[in-house]
Amino acid sequence: MRVLILSWEYPPVVEGGLARHVRKLSEALVARGVEVDVVTRGGGRLSASEDRHGVTVHRVREPDFPKDDLDAFIAWVEHMNADMLAAALELDGGFDLVHSHDWLVADAARRLARRFGVPWLVTVHATEYGRHQGWVDTHPQSHIHAAERRMVRAADHVITCSAYMREHVADVFGVPAARVTAIPNGIDPLDLQPVEDLPRLRARFAAPEDKLVLLVGRLVYEKGFHLALDAMPRLIERLGRVRFLVAGSGTAEAELEEQAARLGLMEHGSFIGWTGDDLLHSLYRIADLCLVPSLYEPFGLVALEAMASGCPCIVADTGGLREVVPGGRRVGLRFRARDARSLARMAEQLLSDDALRDRLVAEAGEWVLRFDWADVARQTAGVYAALRGARVS
Repeated sequence: MRVLILSWEYPPVVEGGLARHVRKLSEALVARGVEVDVVTRGGGRLSASEDRHGVTVHRVREPDFPKDDLDAFIAWVEHMNADMLAAALELDGGFDLVHSHDWLVADAARRLARRFGVPWLVTVHATEYGRHQGWVDTHPQSHIHAAERRMVRAADHVITCSAYMREHVADVFGVPAARVTAIPNGIDPLDLQPVEDLPRLRARFAAPEDKLVLLVGRLVYEKGFHLALDAMPRLIERLGRVRFLVAGSGTAEAELEEQAARLGLMEHGSFIGWTGDDLLHSLYRIADLCLVPSLYEPFGLVALEAMASGCPCIVADTGGLREVVPGGRRVGLRFRARDARSLARMAEQLLSDDALRDRLVAEAGEWVLRFDWADVARQTAGVYAALRGARVS
């Protein structure tokens, strides 16, 4: 079987978790005998087709995308799709299926699938409806929501990263649940190796007697970092030496820094901005606790990475996080979503109970092994096989 995958990011062009997902899935599919071509962007550079770990990668030249103007970004996406369409049409064809990731490449993927006369499979990693808690009536959120709805309804099948997202997509876009398959993200613990001098790195952010609380991700409202900051004064009052570390960037960055200053927290922590994977994997190793306080979370990769790195987790009791950190206090703790006081109580409990921490770390180390890329590829290849040769919508 030969599959054409479209993604707006693929290493070394990385904007977030999507790049890692598409790369690991593609490589695992190749290991199963699937022939995979990826069309993606080249970060302003155009390169000849290249073999990356068995995956044939074709890149289109695109300028840097506008980060602060959503209307300009939407126009940029349209140009990128036109370039991807042109690049893919120059390939020798022979594809059995087109598989695209999120709305950003949907237009090119739909046209290619119809041109080749093959099924179109879409993976939905998140939705605009979920990110904005249903407030999608005004532009540009309405534009993106409409693009996602057209994509899901036109696709021959849809994959989501959690059972929660399967129900969400079926409900929000009005498609039969039978057309949606939930396949979780995977993780490779070997990818999470620290590269920093860990004692020196830890000393940059906390003293030996401090408890270091880590927050990782895009600094946007739906990630709920404001809840974690609201919980910090209580933690500091109850436990004394507690420090926080925020690794990430986004539209809420200035607002979160203002909140921290207002709460008197700036002397108790650091905002270090966006970090590459090398530093991030080291941060998991030096932290005493990783908080994932999301309001909306399709899956919860940060929690999975932290647990695989031996860092205990507390997550919001919502969305896909319930599947990554199940109930029962076996591999991590869950707090009542949107409740900073509940978060503070859970964090105080974990940071003051070494036996609880050690048990969670040990059991989480076994739990994460079930999120295996080989199994993700097996399930995805099963969807491919079911679609292959099917009547195209």
